[in-house]
Amino acid sequence: MPVPYIRHARYTDEETLGWLDRRCWSALHSVQPRPRPPYEPFFGDRFGPRDHLVAELAGVVVGYIRLGLPTPLESNSHVRQIQGLVVADEARGGGVGRALLRAVQDEARRQGARRLTLRVLGHNTPARGLYEAEGFVVEGVLPEEFFLDGKYVDDVLMGRAL
Repeated sequence: MPVPYIRHARYTDEETLGWLDRRCWSALHSVQPRPRPPYEPFFGDRFGPRDHLVAELAGVVVGYIRLGLPTPLESNSHVRQIQGLVVADEARGGGVGRALLRAVQDEARRQGARRLTLRVLGHNTPARGLYEAEGFVVEGVLPEEFFLDGKYVDDVLMGRAL
């Protein structure tokens, strides 16, 4: 598979990213109910294009990663948090997620961050394996934090130094 091109999102990506987000929704990685019309805008007050990196293959958007501050506190401003990672089914296993993770680490460093954190559902084995392969370690577990599809699921906190 070709190497994905990673870039910052643009306002013109909003419809594509919203569609990708809805198409890739799964209880494996989402704690929100499946999106239903009318759909919320992808970009909003909290997250805009500047907070997203986009992966393209042959000019087609196949994934994104969202980077944000974990809290609004100045004392926590040296930390960035991955607050969303989506890769289209047809692009999985081809290095898109890994490329997005590496690019977001570079972006977090560029922003002056010293640490990068994320939260992942305990039953999301593929994502956890990818994060571990990219240097993230489990820093905490909130047991049975969510009730999804009739089962209690752990919320796993992971992080790494930059």
